[in-house]
Amino acid sequence: MRAFLRWSTLMLAWAGGISAADPVLHVSTPMPPPSWALLEQELLKANSVACERFAEKYLDARGYLLHTPRWGTLDGPDDAIETFYNWTLLHALGGSDRVLALFKKAYEGHLLQYSELRTQLTDLARHGAYFNEFITMSDWYHTGEGLRGFFFQGLSDPYDERLRQRMKRFAGLYMNEDPEAPNYDPKHKIIRSLWNGSKGPMLRRATVYDWVGDPVPGRFHLLHNPAGRTRMLDLMTYYPKMLAHCAEYLDSVGDHPLNLAATILATNAFMLTGERKYRDWVLEYVNAWKERIEANGGNIPTNIGLDGTIGGEFGGRWYKGTYGWNFTIYDGELEAIAHRNYFDAGSWPGFGNALLLTGDQGYVAVLRRQMDNIYAQKKVVNGKVLVPTMYGDPRGYRYTGREEWYHYREEPFTDRLIEIYLWSMDRRDLERIPIRGWIAFLEGADPEYPIRALQAEFERLRENVEQMRTDPTTPTTRLADWLLGFSPARTDELVRLMLGGYFGRGRIWVLHSRFRYFDPERRRAGIPPDVGALVEKLGPEDATLILVNTNPVEPRTVVVQAGGYAEHQFLAAETESVRLELNQPYLTVRLEPGCGARIRFRMKRYANLPTLVFPWDRGWALGEAFKQ
Repeated sequence: MRAFLRWSTLMLAWAGGISAADPVLHVSTPMPPPSWALLEQELLKANSVACERFAEKYLDARGYLLHTPRWGTLDGPDDAIETFYNWTLLHALGGSDRVLALFKKAYEGHLLQYSELRTQLTDLARHGAYFNEFITMSDWYHTGEGLRGFFFQGLSDPYDERLRQRMKRFAGLYMNEDPEAPNYDPKHKIIRSLWNGSKGPMLRRATVYDWVGDPVPGRFHLLHNPAGRTRMLDLMTYYPKMLAHCAEYLDSVGDHPLNLAATILATNAFMLTGERKYRDWVLEYVNAWKERIEANGGNIPTNIGLDGTIGGEFGGRWYKGTYGWNFTIYDGELEAIAHRNYFDAGSWPGFGNALLLTGDQGYVAVLRRQMDNIYAQKKVVNGKVLVPTMYGDPRGYRYTGREEWYHYREEPFTDRLIEIYLWSMDRRDLERIPIRGWIAFLEGADPEYPIRALQAEFERLRENVEQMRTDPTTPTTRLADWLLGFSPARTDELVRLMLGGYFGRGRIWVLHSRFRYFDPERRRAGIPPDVGALVEKLGPEDATLILVNTNPVEPRTVVVQAGGYAEHQFLAAETESVRLELNQPYLTVRLEPGCGARIRFRMKRYANLPTLVFPWDRGWALGEAFKQ
């Protein structure tokens, strides 16, 4: 029997946004269970069980991580909680409720555990790593790493009052709502230092102790040092090397594009509460950066002075500063020159948030122009296209008067280019992206990719669990970063294949996707049991999704949402035989036992203000969720 569409009352006790008048897509065409669907379901289950085993081994009854706590960016508080960075995302995909509960236990325990930390060589953690539950001071490369799981919690848990209050309070740290943390200068529209947090901005040069913390006695595997991966090192003896790692990381004063990642707090606060002040602040801050970048020829400056001028702390040299375009240093720990330009790590999240909150493709154009500037300097060597990753004096960090592009590499910005393309869906943006893997699948060039990718995730999960079983460390010989390598949740491929979303190595901590799913029977986020979802094709005004119920006995119902935060709008849904006109950001699909369908959605992207409210609780008729 072929799939058919009709208007119907779904016999479920739903209230609010979804009503009896809403369309329901009834799917009754038999579909043998595809291998990818069975693999998705089993991966969600295996991930969930592995997370439980991980928590059993590495969390105590209080939620404390079993390790030796230290302050610092090499193996400090951000690494400890980053271990659980995607557990909330796993739950939002369809992982077990136990995974979400364990994350919350780990997060509460983490805040207590690191509030008890005391340092002597830096004031930043002299009375604890956290003040009012937020890091006292750090840079947003590391602060953001530690907050990823917290950012994703709203996907599954938007009604948790503690989450809502924390997100509002943390966002307020950058909106001058906390008199103890004057991080933001509203006159010049800058965050005043690379180092910022609940104790305010650092308006002095940092010290190596701010970055590294105190030494602690004992032997540890130091993952940031290659030798530490294979043998134990005495930390007291090795400590001078750790200080040498950060010897040139001391410039702190003034704004940096890393700080654009702080907009994730206000973006989430807006999506949790609908309070416009959070959206207004994000746009004020991102627009100030947009103007500076335009004034700088399209290049994202890595220092804004306290007076609001480009390169103001370095005599107008826009490329200077810690983690800047010219951050070519001698790493005394590795005993090698290192190039660490993080101009993109905060700017892509920040401009992506502005796009999410406005639908304005002008924010994507800023990022595209930066890539245009870089690719204008390309070289072709032995048939390979090489582009620069640094700008300034190629002989080192200190200014000598010679400025040029340098440190050429092949495909250094692939993740960033993919993000630009997925946000714009402009085929011209696809031209710089290697057509392989997931992108090749979306282009119809690699139909076997989903099965191959999911099987690879099972192998990585097996390896992670094996590392857990054979872990040679104990709490007294384990630092915070040791567990990062084998935290068991595997979500990257599930996000790509199920949602049409993308998380690259660039650490964007907001979910940009074409779809998300909700289980109306269990009243929670995530794909219902037995349902498989595969995003087969993405276009600027449409997307093709395969949905299947692999259960041959029981029907399943799933709510399909347009976008991770309902930011898109469905205009129509089509199967082989029927077309349904729509004008809303969700569609309820009823899948009969063993049935499935390929559905082509016509949609308007970035049509709605984003929200974390579940579909059945939305008052769409009030118009609050729609852009005016």
